Amino acid sequence: MKAIGYKTPGPIDREDALQDIELPRPIATGHDLLVEVAAVSVNPVDTKVRKSASPTEGDWKVLGWDAVGRVAEVGPEAEGFAVGDEVIYAGSITRPGANSQFHLVDARITGHKPKSLTNAEAAALPLTAITAWEMLFDRLDIRRPVPGAANAILIIGGAGGVGSIAIQLVRALTDLTVIATASRSETQDWVRELGAHHVIDHHGDLAAQVEALGIGSPGFVFSTNQSDRHVKGIQTLIAPQGHFGLIDDPETLDVLGFKRKAASVHWELMFTRSIFGTPDIGEQGKLLNEVARLVDAGRIRTTLTETLSPINAETLKKAHALIETNTARGKIVLEGF
Repeated sequence: MKAIGYKTPGPIDREDALQDIELPRPIATGHDLLVEVAAVSVNPVDTKVRKSASPTEGDWKVLGWDAVGRVAEVGPEAEGFAVGDEVIYAGSITRPGANSQFHLVDARITGHKPKSLTNAEAAALPLTAITAWEMLFDRLDIRRPVPGAANAILIIGGAGGVGSIAIQLVRALTDLTVIATASRSETQDWVRELGAHHVIDHHGDLAAQVEALGIGSPGFVFSTNQSDRHVKGIQTLIAPQGHFGLIDDPETLDVLGFKRKAASVHWELMFTRSIFGTPDIGEQGKLLNEVARLVDAGRIRTTLTETLSPINAETLKKAHALIETNTARGKIVLEGF
């Protein structure tokens, strides 16, 4: 089968950064589904792994943690799916990725594709939807009010992939006021279109801008990028006993400033359940099905902004390079082998 991989980690401008290769077609066993991949999306995690992670000696490293496709085989312990079903998923970072014609994924972290979306539109959703959902509802627990706080959440990096779906989930499932950050006119328009009540510039003083809104100190802050740069401002603006969550990987993060306010700090990694095989691993499949239901009901929408074709090394290199500019709006998807 066709696939895209690499032997040596490094920068995207190397000729061998990503290569078109041929690999054996896998076989579904255990809880796995074998999926014939139709579309994949590219996330910052793809670029981070490509820069730093080496494959096992003699193997290729295949990336890709967002996919849409059709079930080709069902493992003997897999439940809830049949051959021919259209599915969405983000997979596991400890297994080969979905940049291949056929791909194995645990059925428990797989959802049914929204019926109202194209393959490209659906491929933009899984990883960001899981990340946003788990942070909002499992880590920050935003449906439980913070006493005395403004009934509001600040989402830093609102125009990115995770921020774009987080804004929509908050608006669809809570009555929280959404404050989103965006710095360019096109990204500010984008987050307003997705439902943000207020937009502030993350290049400016976050605490001063939030105070100027006149709504009080938000009980929740969700940072999707540059958390180390913003942490002092967050410690100033967050309400006492508030909840701060982040998903990026700052080299250092001084959390001592949260102590005086007894504010909690939460990290989210959507791969945790699949890495450790947690007893609640099936919650990811359930939330993906709920996201599909919300999409088909018209309550949230895809965050797809650009589609490239076909799925090969050349187009993947373009997508990786764009992601690394840190200016991408929404999600980039590749479609068709």
